[in-house]
Amino acid sequence: MIDETEEIGSEIICENGEGAMSRKGTEKCHHNTFEELKQLTADHGEFWFARDLQVALDYSSWDKFKRVIQKAVSACEHSGQLSENHFSQVGKLVNIGSGGQREVEDYQLSRYACYLIVQNGDPSKPVIANGQTYFAIQTRRQELADDAAFQRLKEEEKRLFLRKEVREHNKQLVEAAQQAGVESTLDFAIFQNHGYKGLYGGLDAKGIHQRKGLKKSQQILDNMGSTELAANLFRATQTEEKLRREKVQSKTHANTTHFEVGKKVRQTIKELGGTMPEDLPTPDEDLRKLEKRAQKKLGGKSND
Repeated sequence: MIDETEEIGSEIICENGEGAMSRKGTEKCHHNTFEELKQLTADHGEFWFARDLQVALDYSSWDKFKRVIQKAVSACEHSGQLSENHFSQVGKLVNIGSGGQREVEDYQLSRYACYLIVQNGDPSKPVIANGQTYFAIQTRRQELADDAAFQRLKEEEKRLFLRKEVREHNKQLVEAAQQAGVESTLDFAIFQNHGYKGLYGGLDAKGIHQRKGLKKSQQILDNMGSTELAANLFRATQTEEKLRREKVQSKTHANTTHFEVGKKVRQTIKELGGTMPEDLPTPDEDLRKLEKRAQKKLGGKSND
């Protein structure tokens, strides 16, 4: 079994001539992000129109896309939330050939609704994978932004909180990777490096150590700020979900999946104007020291 020494730890939208999406087209066209499809209400609330998302996600048929929406509504209700708060059915006027207009069915979707839709979309569509990463990141960002208690935390407290989250989710990622055929310690090291390479622009664990100026004994995840930890948390959670959702059954496929997810998280950070993880500053203090100090304040012992 692997230890934690190095833990396992917007879509571009472009219409071609027919208004559909293609892999080649998305690589060459000007990048418009899911963020640019966002609409605002009079009181600055955000939403997306389902008809816009349908085109962005490469669904030519409304009926097919509506079935995905219905699955997402069901997932929303099973999560204990009111679907009406995230999926609001509306009418929308569209132009018709005679120069007139007619009303068609549409939905106003929350960010969470969009996340559920891409999670239930066709995994064979490249744009779906990009959407899954984008909305997962943005949904989590919004959750943290809405959490006043989290926002009041000092940077070192945010680091401690997120490091604990990464540690817990990495356990789930290890389990999912094992089920996909990643078994030996060497297999896990290779699997983990694929995720890092995707997120860090080709750098593996050794390369990150060198780039960050870390000592051999220092763990990468214990020497990240909260922003970098959050990016790695998204990498871990989305890789784990993708491995399970697509029932990956080979370590080669698992490695590729980890790399692709890391790369898409990196792409989203870039499109949002963020700093690449390898360029984020290394905190002055190792998290293990912070954890020990926090445990002393509580009068307990460290779990590590």
